[in-house]
Amino acid sequence: MRLTILGGGGFRVPLVYGALLGDHAEGRVYHVTLYDEDPARLAAMTRVLADLAAAAGVSDAPAVTAARDLDEALRGADFVFSAIRVGGLEGRAADERVALAEGVLGQETVGAGGVAYGLRTVPVAREIARRVARTAPGAWVINFTNPAGLVTEAMAEELGDRVIGICDSPVGLGRRIARLLGARPEEAWIDYVGLNHLGWVRGLRIGGRDELPRLLADTEALESFEEGRLFGAEWLRSLGAIPNEYLHYYYFNRDTVRAYQEAGQTRGAFLRDQQRGFYAEAGRAGLPAGAALAAWDRTRAEREATYMAENREAAGAGERDESDLESGGYEKVALALMRAIARDERATLILNVRNGSTLSVLDAGAVIEVPCLVDANGAHPMGVEQLPLHAVGLVTAVKAVERAVLAAAASGSRADAVKAFALHPLVDSVTVARRLLDGYTAAHPGLAYLR
Repeated sequence: MRLTILGGGGFRVPLVYGALLGDHAEGRVYHVTLYDEDPARLAAMTRVLADLAAAAGVSDAPAVTAARDLDEALRGADFVFSAIRVGGLEGRAADERVALAEGVLGQETVGAGGVAYGLRTVPVAREIARRVARTAPGAWVINFTNPAGLVTEAMAEELGDRVIGICDSPVGLGRRIARLLGARPEEAWIDYVGLNHLGWVRGLRIGGRDELPRLLADTEALESFEEGRLFGAEWLRSLGAIPNEYLHYYYFNRDTVRAYQEAGQTRGAFLRDQQRGFYAEAGRAGLPAGAALAAWDRTRAEREATYMAENREAAGAGERDESDLESGGYEKVALALMRAIARDERATLILNVRNGSTLSVLDAGAVIEVPCLVDANGAHPMGVEQLPLHAVGLVTAVKAVERAVLAAAASGSRADAVKAFALHPLVDSVTVARRLLDGYTAAHPGLAYLR
């Protein structure tokens, strides 16, 4: 099979390639095409992948080629992995800065920052979807571009069910809970439902028995893992569920905004500076074999250790435990998804797909994040219990925001864009929404289409 990675110079590409190196089954990926508009990042990442293949000692490692033309990159692809970042990390840093200046959250996918990122990204994602439909109509698109649910819904306008969104947050959460309960994660059924970065684990079945109540009753166990420390045992018992870590931005919004405002540097600015150093080092002429991979490993370790540092500070949760530093495994989800489709090997995965009739509070085209059965015909959402009222409120409000972003990106209407900001639960004023849009259009040339 041939895999094309859009955003092929991106920092997390080695995770995907590393997973491919460990796949020796028949029908595996034998060729990877990297597409990126930044030639320096593309060259550096090609070096890292070469070091990875050499270190693995795999004689039949997937061949890697770089492409600067999108149609060339797409032609002949069986799968397209989309992981683009419109505006780069400089854009993310600006998203955070503009929002915090107005006293609201500017996180990459949540709140004002997520709306701004969506307004920049949706037009580009729609164009990519059109190009895939024209150039590689038989390809399956696996989307990891954030905001993942919103972008997947935008691409589905052209690609239908042949685009599937993935995220590693539910995977990591389910794995941590299963291990606490003494189960192998692959043997547990995770009752998870919501939108991307807005979901809840409501049950975890092992051998047909729901073991989540046992965990919720054990304060020591609850506060021994990342989400337990972030939210606190009392709040988790009140919910009767374990929220995705991103719900900390909603449940403890004031605390988090204050921590972000008091931090010396925003997350986006930290990653921007960190990755500038990595790409400069990995792209340096005369670099010895293995040095680019070593630089990537060091950078990734620091990145993981500092993840959601402001939220942990706001919650008094302390440093991340070693068990929390393990990757959520989106590369493993992507590989399992490709295997299931290409080889008709049935798998159950938590994915971002069109709702159909799964959640009655949303229409059929709304992209949701739920367990899916995957086979050669794609991903099929499985039946779940309906959402409790507190979750209905958040899910429907945020879906309304996503729809306003989609409308603004299609119409170029400033009024639609203001509506997207103003409707978000974490933006508390239409006046603030207007100022946010003014700030973002001044910061981002890519938003010049809004009028």
